[in-house]
Amino acid sequence: MKAIRPERTGWLLDVYPASQGMLLWILSDKGERFLRPVRFSPRFYADATERIQARLKTLLGRLRRPVSLVRTERVDLFSGALRPVFELTTLSPADFFAVIRAVSSIPEIVLYNCDIPLPQLYFYESGLFPLAFCRIDTLPDRRALLDSPWNTDPPMPPLRTITLELESEAPPGKHGATEGLVVESDGKRRLLDGEDPRELLATINAILKREDPDLILSRRGDDLIFPRILALSEKIGIPVALNRGERRPISPGRDRSFLSYGKTVFRAGGFSLFGRWHLDQSNSFILKEAGLPGLFEQARVTRIPLQQLARTSTGTGITSMQMARAIASGILVPKDKGHPEEFRSGLDLVESDKGGMVFLPRPGIHESVVELDFASMYPSLMTAYNISPETVNCSCCPANRVPESGHHLCTRRRGLIPSVLAPLLEKRRRYKELKKTVEDPWLRQEYERRQGALKWLLVVSFGYLGYKNARFGKVEAHECVTALSREKLLQAKEVAEEWGYHFLHGIVDSLWLSHPDLDEADCQRLAEAISRTTGLSIGVEGLYRWILFFPSKGRPGLAVPNRYIGAFRSGETKIRGIELRRSDTPPFIAKMQQRIVDHLSLASDIEDYRARLPEARRLLEEGLVEIAGGRIPVSELAIRKRISKEAESYRKASLQAIVAQELAARGEAPHPGERISFVITGEGDPDPASRARAYNTFSPDYSYDRKAYARLLREACEPMLDILGRPLASSRTVRKPIEILLRKPPKKSEPAERPDGMV
Repeated sequence: MKAIRPERTGWLLDVYPASQGMLLWILSDKGERFLRPVRFSPRFYADATERIQARLKTLLGRLRRPVSLVRTERVDLFSGALRPVFELTTLSPADFFAVIRAVSSIPEIVLYNCDIPLPQLYFYESGLFPLAFCRIDTLPDRRALLDSPWNTDPPMPPLRTITLELESEAPPGKHGATEGLVVESDGKRRLLDGEDPRELLATINAILKREDPDLILSRRGDDLIFPRILALSEKIGIPVALNRGERRPISPGRDRSFLSYGKTVFRAGGFSLFGRWHLDQSNSFILKEAGLPGLFEQARVTRIPLQQLARTSTGTGITSMQMARAIASGILVPKDKGHPEEFRSGLDLVESDKGGMVFLPRPGIHESVVELDFASMYPSLMTAYNISPETVNCSCCPANRVPESGHHLCTRRRGLIPSVLAPLLEKRRRYKELKKTVEDPWLRQEYERRQGALKWLLVVSFGYLGYKNARFGKVEAHECVTALSREKLLQAKEVAEEWGYHFLHGIVDSLWLSHPDLDEADCQRLAEAISRTTGLSIGVEGLYRWILFFPSKGRPGLAVPNRYIGAFRSGETKIRGIELRRSDTPPFIAKMQQRIVDHLSLASDIEDYRARLPEARRLLEEGLVEIAGGRIPVSELAIRKRISKEAESYRKASLQAIVAQELAARGEAPHPGERISFVITGEGDPDPASRARAYNTFSPDYSYDRKAYARLLREACEPMLDILGRPLASSRTVRKPIEILLRKPPKKSEPAERPDGMV
């Protein structure tokens, strides 16, 4: 009798194309790491007329590549109707993009599903996803899956990991010398000094062979460590076994500078490996925000391989989810956005394109305050009201109008975007519930990171709904969401005021309310009443002992909506918009501001806050004395700024422009979007070149500008010392404002008290 082979199970680590199909890297639950080849014939679609068919067949015949051409039907996103198209299938993945380029030479043809990376396309069509737990021997059959991307307790693989980092922190960008390389494995750190290049490469190879890591986790791996190792390898002629079981060349991705929400961002080209992962913590947004659990979570639901996902934007992740849903539903995925914005008059735009609602809070300190937050308001609205590009201004439901927008929404056809967002919202809700109930602190942190990763996908889903180049974007859909959000925020305000709460502040999806007898149970009941009225879930973010809204520097009588400090009754502090939250703040300034925040956050109410102000002022003066004494290490004064263009393109002598041009003159020109570090040396110097120096070129021959750093410290700390919401006296008189600060706040009839403002 033939022995029955035991079923093997394991995780899908990575997928990449080969000549005859795809190669799947598997980690079995028995600890095996191996490749499994599977056949895959990718396909794309062409919307062509009968008269083009002959030209298409002739072109494919000249290509001498095995391509099948059949007529079929697929769904048009906007009409919902079946459209006749040609389906072109390449026998080999290696031919896929060559055939697409050839077919694109016929100008009358419109292509679909044609610019999707092959690993993602394979995941979409096979139903698999990164880190899926499955039956190994029956792959790629869908029945092999023992897992789901919507599983909130997925089995995770036991990964072998090593970390690589520089011995000393290098300044941002490829500027300045660095020291040795530190390798960490199993909690043991080893310094490789690199004095003997051959020994260095031999040691790296020995470590890779001994540890055989699944994951190489680095800091500055993409822009410094890997380029230097590979350059050294090529120069000396000793190959480095960074890949596992593959002799494929390792080449970097393309460095990119791009605009994101009005900012120029630089991303170094990533070094991705075969058979194992390389993840650079310094070159990955989601790793910084949600760690490895968050990255794993996003990879599973977006179906983007881990190494690619780590180096791309969250918007690419939500687009991948939309494409996966479209392909599963037989909807054609356009190469480019082909549905332009409808023509409208200026008056129509004023009426409908208002954005989210923001109220201006009264500047100064307030006590006995509760904050209520709608849970993922915009994605919830998109799901609840069926807002999607193809459902806005449909031909069948003109009566289902959106207030203040001039648009209407379809009630007969479920939209693509709500179909994508609904399971995301539900999974995030389940993670938040698990976080509340679990006792294990490690699991609690795991759930927090996973729900945080899903939150970022939900956040960008709204932006991509109105993004001009989004495949599934339409600005009219974007306007429907903001119109409904304004209505919901006003409804919440009205309910709160009916319950006797005083409205302090509101911004898009959050409200701050005060009540003299603030009670947590009553706040929960208020949240439930608002949820019933609006149809959206809203929760209690927290009860504040006090909250301080900072005044605008240009208009002191008005507060800045997203700049505040609040002390919760729980003992936590919520900080938004101030210097210690900014990445360009010198470490010394941030630390001094944090010391004052920590001191003031202990205040139980306004009177206690007022009593703590003299000590807070003393802490500020200590910092000013340290600056004046010249005793602060230069590393504590370095300012990190992002440059927006090439160094030679600057016309105004801003500090970052001066330093960018200094680096360019040294042959180290930074890319647009890259951060540079510098120290202010003479802010008011007539010679622009003397006003600042790059951090890595700073030497004992230079001294920092004490007056400039004293000004930065005062600007950071003094607003916390004026609880009346007014600008302090001139910074030249450091001690005098204390008498003003110790006065009692004015009565409501006095002019310092202003009514709520609304934008």
